[in-house]
Amino acid sequence: MHNRALDSYKADDDLALYAVGMESTGDLRVSDRGQMSLPASARHRWNLDQGGRVGFLDLGDAIVIVPGGVDALRDALLSSVDDATWKEASAGFGDADLATE
Repeated sequence: MHNRALDSYKADDDLALYAVGMESTGDLRVSDRGQMSLPASARHRWNLDQGGRVGFLDLGDAIVIVPGGVDALRDALLSSVDDATWKEASAGFGDADLATE
């Protein structure tokens, strides 16, 4: 399924994801006020050069940052699950105990 909400954050070309000089990992400095800067390579790839929304998901030991905010991520995840898979998941994939967790 297709999610138009995230289209504006996708790179124009698949090769752009592997551009020379683009870093996929690195260290960020957090100021004493809790601020940090998103690397330029990510801002360019996500079309955030003029600013925009990002969301975060705190996993406990890590934080995932996503373009478009949490609502865009939620929409993309929900649109990727078809009705049959949703029914199977909500039924616990055949495990009654899992269905109530």
